[in-house]
Amino acid sequence: MWTIGHEGERGCDMSEMWGRSVASLDRRTFLGAAVGGLCGASSPAPFAVAGRSHDPRPCSPDAWQKGPVVLGKEGGPGDRWVQNFTCPAEPMEDGRWRLWYSIGGPKVPFNVAVAEGLPGGMMERRVAVLSAGKPHDAPLAIGDLPEGWRPVQPVHIALSEGRHRLYFWAHGPGILRYLAAESEDGRRYRVLDPHRPCLYHPSDRAVGGEAATEAGLTRFARKSSGRPQDEPAAPARLISNDAANVYRLPDGRYEMYSVGLIEMPEGDPRYVAHDNAAGLIRVIDRRTSEDGLHWSDRRRVLVPDGHDPIDQQFYYLAVTHTERGRVGMLGHYRVKAQTMDLEWCFSKDGIAWERPLREPWIRRGRPGEPDSYGIYAPHSLVRQAGRWWLFYTGVNASHNGKDSHGEPGNVVMVARCDSIWA
Repeated sequence: MWTIGHEGERGCDMSEMWGRSVASLDRRTFLGAAVGGLCGASSPAPFAVAGRSHDPRPCSPDAWQKGPVVLGKEGGPGDRWVQNFTCPAEPMEDGRWRLWYSIGGPKVPFNVAVAEGLPGGMMERRVAVLSAGKPHDAPLAIGDLPEGWRPVQPVHIALSEGRHRLYFWAHGPGILRYLAAESEDGRRYRVLDPHRPCLYHPSDRAVGGEAATEAGLTRFARKSSGRPQDEPAAPARLISNDAANVYRLPDGRYEMYSVGLIEMPEGDPRYVAHDNAAGLIRVIDRRTSEDGLHWSDRRRVLVPDGHDPIDQQFYYLAVTHTERGRVGMLGHYRVKAQTMDLEWCFSKDGIAWERPLREPWIRRGRPGEPDSYGIYAPHSLVRQAGRWWLFYTGVNASHNGKDSHGEPGNVVMVARCDSIWA
C-alpha cells in the first residue's frame, strides 16, 4: 500500500527484558511470552487454532459475492491509486453510499476524500480542501492543518448534537502523526491540536531516541528530535505504527486498534530481507480513551504464535461491533510472499481474541484481477438492507512493490453476503 511503509514500534511494557529473553526462548514460547508474562496479561494467551466451541463462527468464504470496482481509474482523482483502508462506508437513502477514502500515488499528493453514489455506478467525488488557517467553505475542508501536511486514512465518527470528528494520519516534512479534527456541520473540519496528536510514528520529528528506546525501538536509539522548541516531545506510550482504527463505544468511551512492531535480529528465522520493514514483526495493540483524544497505554492483544507460519504478521485490525461481540477483520500478512489477506477473528471484550480460521475469510482474485495480491479492510463491515457489505481496498502488487500482476494499482471494491455467521 502506498500510504504504508513507515514502520517503527515494538510494543507493550517489555523494555530491556525483551531483548535479554529472546535468545533463550524457542519460537512458540517466545511469542506466547510476548502476550502473557511480559505484557502483564491476566489471562492465557487467546490464540487457539479451533477457538472456543461456544463462540460464533464465520460464514464460509463462498458466501461472499464479490462485486465490481467501486472507485478506481475512471471518473475521479487519484487515477488508480485510491484506497479505503481503515475508512468508513456510510449507507444513505435509495441504496446510495458515502465512502471515505484516500488518494495518492505517482504525481498525486496524499489527501482524503468522500464519494457518494450507487456501487458500480459513477460516484460523485469530493477531495478535501486543505488550509493552514480556518477551513474553506467547501463540501469537504480541513483547516488548521499546517502548511505541507497531507492527510490520509480518514476515520469519520459522528458525535453528539450533530458534531463530527475525523481522525487521520498526517504526512509532512518530518511529520507522521495521527490527528483529530472536529466539525459542526460535517463539511468544514478544524484540526484540534496538530502538536498534540493521538499517536506518533517513530519517524516523526517529535520522537527522540530516549522515547523510542523506552518504546522498545532500539534502532531509533540515536534519533535526534527535530521538533520546534514550543512543540511537546512525543511520549513513548503514544509511539505506534501508521495503521489505526478508532471506534466510539455505546457508553461514549473510545477504543483504538493500531499496529505495533517487535524488533528481531537479522539471524532470526522470521527475518525476511525483502520486506520493507525487515527486522520487525507487526502485531496489534489496543488503547482506550474517555474522550477519544487522550489515550491509555497500549495493551497487546494479537501476536502470531506457534500455530502460525513462521512469516505470519498482523498488518491491521478492523472491528465490527455486533450483538454477539466484536467481529475482527485481521490483516493476515504473509511476509515471504508479500500477500495481504483478511482473516476473521472474534472477541467479547476487545482484549481476548479467538482465531478459528487462520486463513483468508474472503478470497483474493486471480492474477490479472485488481485484488490479486492483497485485500485491505475498511473501518468495519456494514449491515444494510438485509445484507452485510464490505467495501475494501484491492491491490494487484506485492506489499514491497517489487512484483505485480499487470500495471500496479489500488482500487476500492465491494463484496456482499447475507450473513457473516456460520
